[in-house]
Amino acid sequence: MYHKWLDRWDERRAQLGDAVKEVTGFAIDAHLAFPEATKEAGLGELCARADRALRDPIFFEDEDASDLELGRDGGWISFPSSVATDVEENNLVWARVTERRPSDHALVVFHHWNATSRNPQMAKFLSRRGITVVEIAMPYHFERSRPGSSHADYMLGPNLGRTIQSLRQAVLDGRKLIRGLRNDGYGEISVLGMSLGSWVAGLVVAHEPAVQKASLFLTAGSLADMVWTGRATQHIRASLEDKIDLADLRRAWAPLNLENYADRLARRGLDLQVVYAKRDTVVAPALTKQLIAKLENAGAELWVLELNCGHYSLSLPPYIIWAGWSLQRFLSRGHRAVSTCS
Repeated sequence: MYHKWLDRWDERRAQLGDAVKEVTGFAIDAHLAFPEATKEAGLGELCARADRALRDPIFFEDEDASDLELGRDGGWISFPSSVATDVEENNLVWARVTERRPSDHALVVFHHWNATSRNPQMAKFLSRRGITVVEIAMPYHFERSRPGSSHADYMLGPNLGRTIQSLRQAVLDGRKLIRGLRNDGYGEISVLGMSLGSWVAGLVVAHEPAVQKASLFLTAGSLADMVWTGRATQHIRASLEDKIDLADLRRAWAPLNLENYADRLARRGLDLQVVYAKRDTVVAPALTKQLIAKLENAGAELWVLELNCGHYSLSLPPYIIWAGWSLQRFLSRGHRAVSTCS
C-alpha cells in the first residue's frame, strides 16, 4: 500500500514538471557540437563526427588548461565558461561554496535537470563533517538561465547538436572548477551528480584524473535510452521519434554515454558510488543495472545502494536519510560496499 502511494506521489511530481516544459522542434545543428561542421550538416555527418569525438581524447579537454585562480565573493565563485554560446547569461559560471576551514576535501556537486534551487541542507550536513561543498550551476540553470525560458530545454532537448554542446560545456566548466580548487589547496577532490548531473559528473570523472571519488545518484549509461524511455522526457521523445530512431540517437549521443567510458571510470585510485531508485520511471533501473554491469566488468571500485522508491521520492524520508548517510560514509571512508534498502 505504501509503495503504491509512493508511485502516485512520483507521478504527481512528474506531472508538475510537465506543466513547465514546452515541446520544441527537432534540429540537428551539428555545428553547435562540432564548430568545424557547417550549419547544413545532416544527421549522417553529425553521427560520423560523434563517432570520431568518442575516440578523440581531447574532445572533453579545454584548449586553455591552465589553473584557474578562484575569485570568491561572499561564498560565491564565478568564472567565464570555456564554451561561448549565444546566450550571454550562460557564458558565466557560478558556484555556491559552503565550507568549514580547515578542509582538505572539496566536493563538486552537479544538480539535476531543471533544478530551481541548490541544496543548502546537504551542503551544511557535509560541511559540518569537514567537506567543502561547491555547487556549480550547470548550463542554462540558475544564474545561467536563458531569459524567457520555462525550463532548461537548451541543456537537454531534441536539438541534437545543442545537447552535445551543453553537456560538453558542463564537463569543461566542471574540470575548470576542479583545477581551481586544486590550485586553491584542496588535496582531495570528489564529485556528486544527480540525475542529468550524474552524466556530467561521470564524464568529468572519466576525463579528470584529479577526482578520487565520484557519487552518481539516479544515473545510467546511455543518455539516448534515458530520454527515449524516461517519464520526464516524454516531450523530447515526441519531438524526436518521427525524425530519428533510437539507434541513430544512440550514435549521435555516443560521446555522452557513460558506458563508453567504463574503462576510464574503472581506473586505479577512483572510488565510485551508484545510488539508484528501484521504482524510478525517469531513469529506468534496467539502464542503471546495465551501467553497473559494465563498470563491474571493467573492474571498477564500486559501491551500490538500491532504494525502493522512485526518482522524485528519493527526496522523502527515510530514503533521503539513507542516501545522505551512505554518501557521507562513502566520501569519508572509501571501501567497497553493496546494499539494498526497502
